[in-house]
Amino acid sequence: MQQPFAKRPPPISSAMNDIKNPDGGKRRRALITGLSGFTGRHLAARLLADGYEVWGTTSPDSEPDVPNTTGVPVNLLDLDAVRACVADAQPDVVVHLAGLAHVTGNPPTQTYLVNIMGSRNLLDALSQLDQKPRAVLMASTSNVYGNADVEVIDENVPLNPGNDYAVSKLAMENMARLWLDRLPIFFTRPFNYTGVGQGEDFLLPKIVNHHARREVRMSLGNLDVSRDFSDVRDVVDVYARLLDVAPAGEAFNTCSGTGHSLGEILAMMQRIAGYEIEIFVDPRFMRRNEIAKLVGSNAKLQRAIGHVPITPIYDTLEWMFKHARAQVDAEAVQSAAILKT
Repeated sequence: MQQPFAKRPPPISSAMNDIKNPDGGKRRRALITGLSGFTGRHLAARLLADGYEVWGTTSPDSEPDVPNTTGVPVNLLDLDAVRACVADAQPDVVVHLAGLAHVTGNPPTQTYLVNIMGSRNLLDALSQLDQKPRAVLMASTSNVYGNADVEVIDENVPLNPGNDYAVSKLAMENMARLWLDRLPIFFTRPFNYTGVGQGEDFLLPKIVNHHARREVRMSLGNLDVSRDFSDVRDVVDVYARLLDVAPAGEAFNTCSGTGHSLGEILAMMQRIAGYEIEIFVDPRFMRRNEIAKLVGSNAKLQRAIGHVPITPIYDTLEWMFKHARAQVDAEAVQSAAILKT
């Protein structure tokens, strides 16, 4: 079933296009690494709506095409392949999303290789272009702050990564700063975010999909942790607006500024789905060095781009639940049709 990504606004008039494109209306080109991933698909829809031509790297493993974009299968650890892709794309702006995203579950060696060397290969390739991009957004993570001893985390909080994933992302930031004399690089540190299209190996889609299937029981880890959850549609809106500002050398929290415990999320889902699921706290899902509370400040981001969109997490969960229920119903109809034949 096709993902219901953000609706596009009406086509931009030529006059408006001239305003949005200071080079006289020439169509802008964006390069998104991780184009066919969860965030990449939503960002592609947003940038297409903004009038960009969208290119992107995809996993060499075949993934579904992203409509109206040019996807290039590339292993970021293959420098020659990355250079060839970048040379063909000739991007005006770049958003680097590709990497190993899980805090747990990946071998540390691969996490460090992909998140650091894959990123370095991209910057190397971009630096070789005769016409450099005017903005390079590097997606890091709020996990670089670790277990901070403050209620709300801003960008001045000391960085204290507590796991290999977070260490790899902080190392990526530090490595990328070596290229600031050649490329207009800046960083985002997104807190947790979710939406339609995110895999069930992430927490909120797991909770939503269990409710959509009306399962009786679900296994979770620590219910007391508090997280700052955003809607992916808000996140890609922020990314698109940061590309316009291009604040080289800066790092920005991407967050709602509000924390919710898993208990609160479960209560919302009970209301949305109309029933209460039984929860089993499974020790296998309890993480070592678990960050107890992760809530961010977006004050710096507001100073850079103005108003920061914040969709209430209840509305995001409801959007995800409706989509998941539609998928469950469609699969039931399909199964019934097969049984009749």
